[in-house]
Amino acid sequence: MNKEKIKKLLKELLPYVIIIIIVILVRTFIITPAVVDGDSMLPNLQNNNVIILNKLDFKLNDIKRFDVVVVNYKDEKLIKRVIGLPGEHIEYKDNCLYVNGFVTNENFNHKNTADYKLEMIGYLTIPGDKYFVVGDNRTDSTDSRVLGLIDKKDILGSVSYRIFPLNKISKIK
Repeated sequence: MNKEKIKKLLKELLPYVIIIIIVILVRTFIITPAVVDGDSMLPNLQNNNVIILNKLDFKLNDIKRFDVVVVNYKDEKLIKRVIGLPGEHIEYKDNCLYVNGFVTNENFNHKNTADYKLEMIGYLTIPGDKYFVVGDNRTDSTDSRVLGLIDKKDILGSVSYRIFPLNKISKIK
């Protein structure tokens, strides 16, 4: 090939290379799809739902109570809901969430929660940069009640949208 043909080919390929680089950067640092594996987030997320993991949102903003997050636990990605924040005492009694001794309304669908105190995993309050997370399907979820508190560095991002199945595209509450 002569130099002119090579230049022309490179010029034609450049937009495609740029698009590929942008897609890789967006997927690596901003958003990426993830698949729900299991029933721990029923009734809000079902097995095999595809969600959008927002990697940037929680890095720019504080993690808030009731955010749905993806957690890296021993190289497994778990989808859970943040219930307890650093500095708080968490307790469930008679299916009610108590934060620092006060009833806190959980404004999303979830299964019944057995009585539980943070002391059951060895803490009076949640230390800094740790979070208490649970699945919405409280009777069938491996979460902080079993795994212990989750380090902030192990939270990969927040979940805001379900994009599959198509008839269930929605914002996650």
